[in-house]
Amino acid sequence: MDPLLSLAFSMQSNKGVYAVLLGSGISRAAKIPTGWEVVLELVRKLALLTEENCEPDPEGWYLNKFGHAPDYAALLDQVAKTPAERQQLLRSYFEATEEEQEEKAKQPTVAHHAIANLAANGYIKVIITTNFDKLMELALQDAGISPVVLSTPDQIEGALPLVHTRCCVIKVHGDYLDTRIKNTPSELDSYDAKMDALLDQVFDQFGLITCGWSADWDVALRKAIERAPSRRFTTYWTSRGAPSEIAKQLIQHRAGQLISIKDADSFFPSLQEKVEALERFSEPHPLSAKTAVATVKKYLAEDKYRIRLYDLINDETIRVIERLDSSGLLATNGETSSVAITEKVRKYEATCKQLMAMAATCGQWGGLQTSDILQRVQQTLYSATKTGGTVILLEYQRYPLTLVTYAACLGALLSKDLKFINTLLQTKLRKEHDRTETKALDIVPPFCMLQYPKEWGALLEGMSKQKFPLNDWLHKTLSECLGESFSSNDEYTLAFDTIEILLALSFGKHSGSHTWRPPGCYGYRTGNFELVISDIKNSMATFAEDSMYVKSKLFGNSVAECLEQIQILSEFSGRLRWP
Repeated sequence: MDPLLSLAFSMQSNKGVYAVLLGSGISRAAKIPTGWEVVLELVRKLALLTEENCEPDPEGWYLNKFGHAPDYAALLDQVAKTPAERQQLLRSYFEATEEEQEEKAKQPTVAHHAIANLAANGYIKVIITTNFDKLMELALQDAGISPVVLSTPDQIEGALPLVHTRCCVIKVHGDYLDTRIKNTPSELDSYDAKMDALLDQVFDQFGLITCGWSADWDVALRKAIERAPSRRFTTYWTSRGAPSEIAKQLIQHRAGQLISIKDADSFFPSLQEKVEALERFSEPHPLSAKTAVATVKKYLAEDKYRIRLYDLINDETIRVIERLDSSGLLATNGETSSVAITEKVRKYEATCKQLMAMAATCGQWGGLQTSDILQRVQQTLYSATKTGGTVILLEYQRYPLTLVTYAACLGALLSKDLKFINTLLQTKLRKEHDRTETKALDIVPPFCMLQYPKEWGALLEGMSKQKFPLNDWLHKTLSECLGESFSSNDEYTLAFDTIEILLALSFGKHSGSHTWRPPGCYGYRTGNFELVISDIKNSMATFAEDSMYVKSKLFGNSVAECLEQIQILSEFSGRLRWP
């Protein structure tokens, strides 16, 4: 098997067990100088200050003049006397000017971002780097991760154990703003005991992916790899050409796999794509959803199975929460591009697919006897959402709640159980340690879920020109999941529009809003709107107060109240049809 495929399989099935070791090669693509290049540039500045010519051998000139090899800290002290001056000098090597930003220089590369995305999804927990720059930290922050950064012995001493950190960046040679960075052969020959102990832990407990590191100069880092007592997980060594003899010895020592690559910017995105493809392939098979539905029906058939039914749905809800959390879907910082939002929404749907099918089955066959179970599902999904972060990502966290509630309501509509629908819409949701309650009805409809539903919904692929983008997207998604329950696509679409009309009518009664209602696809599918409203009116004309619409108290306690809400919604719907 191609070693890259082997790595992708292993990484996807063993989440978080691989550490990445990055050398200077990964930062060179961003036009960041190596530590030694910075030293030589400082030697040139010193020669300039002393009005001497150090070319063509700055290192030899320094050695002849001062009697010892160039020292990073001593050089800094000679060319910049105060800490502020030193900091400004170093920034020019590692931080981008406005002109460099326009050229995309000294910015995280494609490789940095791919590694960060893998970390955000839980596949990478530890990143070891010999580089002084902050490109990896910046990429991680862009992906919504605030990494633990360890570059000095004192930081290591007070750090959390690796198992308790989401992502840890170990800068074995230090940070460019700290004059204790390691550069010279003597400095690279050994590490502090605390750093050695940390590396021993990593190389013993984690698999390893190296990139941009030759192994030729970093003696102490080589020693740490060589003394690792076990090979629990494979070492994958990437190389643009033939590895050096020293690298070959390390690969052999670790029984590693060599992966020939073009460059880091093509390798890591390719690895990310393969891991994510395997993740999508590992999502619940449709057959498992059908099996779950059959099990729910069996448990609904007899009261003696009620506890088993509760456990079945509760266990699936917990699995959904764990999957959302471990895959980074509950992260509230990160990309908000159209591609990123679409990918996030599709992952939400894949994760919730089985739970949606179970909820629809409960709605159709369980009725009010299962409403308390599904209200608990609603509460659990709502409690899992996090606070603090980018608003659009915060609000899209509520999408699983919308999916499951819509699915349950569609199921209930098949059995005309409006009381069940009303119960779910009135579910009072509250986060832990928060006394404020929110009704499901106030956040489930797409136009209540998002602060800017049209703009943020339009980010979804293919929805940019839709008037009700998230509603249209939801209609298609639920069709793929629940469409088989209906005799035709037209019947399904009518049921979907009916649910959105009932949501809007219920919102009118319970929200206190006099004229506004959550818009939906009924705003342009006027034929369905008129059909649904006509059916409701006919029911009340025939059965009066015994109409199922009145008895459900979904949008009124009497015929008069129901008709009032219908009139307001009809006027509101008419305004939705304007260009």
